[in-house]
Amino acid sequence: MGSLSLFTIIIIGANALISYKGFNDYSFFERYKFNIGGIKRGEQFRMFSSGFLHADTQHLLFNMLTLYFFADRVIYFVGEVNFLIVYVGSLILGSLLSLYFHKNENQYSAVGASGAVTGILYAAILLDPRMELYLFFIPIPIPAYIFGIVYLLYSIYGMKKRVGNIGHDAHFGGAVGGYVITLILMPSLFETELLMVCLLAIPIVVLFIMHKLGKI
Repeated sequence: MGSLSLFTIIIIGANALISYKGFNDYSFFERYKFNIGGIKRGEQFRMFSSGFLHADTQHLLFNMLTLYFFADRVIYFVGEVNFLIVYVGSLILGSLLSLYFHKNENQYSAVGASGAVTGILYAAILLDPRMELYLFFIPIPIPAYIFGIVYLLYSIYGMKKRVGNIGHDAHFGGAVGGYVITLILMPSLFETELLMVCLLAIPIVVLFIMHKLGKI
């Protein structure tokens, strides 16, 4: 895949600098985090700026490590500019889904690049669904497409049960962004990877049906 892309380095650097500014400046953090009340007051910039803030160093490192592992795979298939489109689009769609599901909770707040990073992860899986992923707690490799499907199904469960202090809706929205934007950029996947395109759409369809039935 080659050396780490300059685009990836810039994104990681921006996340690190802005997050550390937020760690040490409470008013900065409060001004730019995702917050429903603030967005309703017209501060739509929060839907973008919150994607560069993190709750703590561990949160920042986890997101940036995930980006580090999958960014170049996406760039390899779609190029640097399209990678940036996937990243930003996933960030925004993650925020939009969070806004939709929490629109009546004015105090709801969130931070993190998770939506954008999950979009890159899901894009990488769609582009190379047969790659194998190794997880710390599972000693055998897992096909990427199986991990992607299970992860999003768990995100639906997390959204429904509000599991942990985690923005499951932002993760899911980001993954949808990565999936849809990648298909727009590479419609040839409908011919070369139609089965995987359909399989990776399963969690999206499940969420849509559950929402229509009032289950989430």
